[in-house]
Amino acid sequence: QVQLVESGGGLVQAGGSLRLSCVASLRDFSSYAMGWFRQAPGKEREFVAAFRWSEPPTYYADSVKGRFTISRDNAKNTVYLQMNTLKPEDTAVYYCHAHDVMSLVEYWGQGTQVTVSS
Repeated sequence: QVQLVESGGGLVQAGGSLRLSCVASLRDFSSYAMGWFRQAPGKEREFVAAFRWSEPPTYYADSVKGRFTISRDNAKNTVYLQMNTLKPEDTAVYYCHAHDVMSLVEYWGQGTQVTVSS
């Protein structure tokens, strides 16, 4: 069973920064694409950032390019989302996501709330 556990959400003022973490229990990291999605109240879940574990490049939604950075620490089995210059529009529940590229099975974390005040 793949487990994804997010942390790092919270309240921050506009212009501030947060770093989200996702600890993933994956047997073979090279088999997965990893990323972050978010869902604001009343809106559909949307893509934020992602990468294939074993290779570049990274991908970002236009709304976060230049402000957010996705990264990983293989030793800690952790994916990060560094969020800088946060805007109120970034307020959402952020979800860690893993996609098994062989089986096409998807896994989701429980989400962590990010609230940006103006």
